[in-house]
Amino acid sequence: MSRFISIAIDGPSGAGKSTMAHRLGKEFGFLHVDTGAMYRAVGLAAMRAGVDKSDKAAVEAMLPSLDVRAELSENGQATYLNGEDVSLAIRENAVSAYASAVSAYPAVRAFLLELQRETAATQNVIMDGRDIATVVLPNADIKIYLTASVESRAARRYEELTQRGQSVDAETVKKEIEARDLADSTREIAPLKRHPEAELADTSWLSFEEGYALLKKIVSEGLSRVL
Repeated sequence: MSRFISIAIDGPSGAGKSTMAHRLGKEFGFLHVDTGAMYRAVGLAAMRAGVDKSDKAAVEAMLPSLDVRAELSENGQATYLNGEDVSLAIRENAVSAYASAVSAYPAVRAFLLELQRETAATQNVIMDGRDIATVVLPNADIKIYLTASVESRAARRYEELTQRGQSVDAETVKKEIEARDLADSTREIAPLKRHPEAELADTSWLSFEEGYALLKKIVSEGLSRVL
């Protein structure tokens, strides 16, 4: 490739962005950058410190003491918080609400934005999140909006959590996803929305393999246009 290529995948919570992007990255030889994991790391730090997630000033005051990094591992992206691998800890269900809250704060977004853009400027990346095409990488070569119905996303999330051994209630999981959708789409800073140039990929009624085949087709066709 004569230049670095960037692929942006946006979409709501539980749509499978990270899982799909990780596999696409391996198949096409791109670095997968899970930006949601970075916000989860900040949320985890706030939760561990006993900081009220709605206390904007307190959350922002923490930032200078945080070192959040994303590195490649044999299992994909490993997320580090002050030198600790928190890749599993940030996936605990309790961290989700913290991640959604802190991601709405301008200082937190600025804190992570520079790292995300620097990464895309130095290598071929596939980056997923909620504002990648609209804010982080508006000039991304390929833009995708991956979504699915609330019911299907809740079912997938419930299965994921129970497989990890967490005790959760299916209806509670659904309500949490609905609350996350509302918070992400109505926040003042970089709300979740589909970029006008993003191709829509709705996997509500598709199996994982069918959904992956759809995204692979979109990426393959996109790469044929830009290379």
